[in-house]
Amino acid sequence: MGFLIQRESAGGLMLQIAICDDEKYYRETIRSLLTKYLEKRGLEYTFSIFLSGEEFLSLPENAVKYDVVFMDINMSRVDGIETAAWMRSLHSETEIVFVTAFIHYAPEGYKVDAVRFIIKDTLEAALPECMDAVLKRKRLEQVEFSCVEGNVRLFTERILYVESRKHKAVFCCQGTEPETCQAYLKLDEVERRLKEYGFLRIHKSYLVNMRHVRRIRNYEAELDNGERLPIPRPRFQAVKEEYAVYKGAMPWGL
Repeated sequence: MGFLIQRESAGGLMLQIAICDDEKYYRETIRSLLTKYLEKRGLEYTFSIFLSGEEFLSLPENAVKYDVVFMDINMSRVDGIETAAWMRSLHSETEIVFVTAFIHYAPEGYKVDAVRFIIKDTLEAALPECMDAVLKRKRLEQVEFSCVEGNVRLFTERILYVESRKHKAVFCCQGTEPETCQAYLKLDEVERRLKEYGFLRIHKSYLVNMRHVRRIRNYEAELDNGERLPIPRPRFQAVKEEYAVYKGAMPWGL
């Protein structure tokens, strides 16, 4: 059976990662490089380790349970291409990264929508950019702000809203330590930085992450943590319409 390695902190996102390779050296190298990358960014994670494609295929739920799978191609019996094709046949949305010593397999990787194809002797150089791409596709982008507490990198997913308070922008976050940080910035400037990530100005003092809005009604935005933020009457209809457009564009709809 595959085995699990887990690192958790106080709440928040958990990235589910599988590594499937029949060579111990590369399993450990990938895990070590990923650990360094993820901990630098404060992201929680689990690693599940598999020694073969056959082992990975032994549990049907493996096709869909992971956010990203690092898959060797050249494995005995069931290779990485076959394993990835099986995943896609079950409509898996898992990001697949092929890791191999053989460049000629690259065209096969595109057939299963692999996010990256990494040659094993370039792992250290290639993996950070690869994970940047994975996080972007998973909507786990980070932004950096110069805050009172120092330079802080925040996952856009974790920001609930930003409030203008006493000439500072206060970032109210989910599942992080600390749960707020403050920057000497105008909310207009923060809005310009965050608009592309699905943030909406609902009030002169509030910029909200639409991903965390449960519903908009009674001149309020109700967040998924139960908080309610005011929406001025003149702005209400425009906010409601923009939120509806956003939700309609998301994979899960309204």
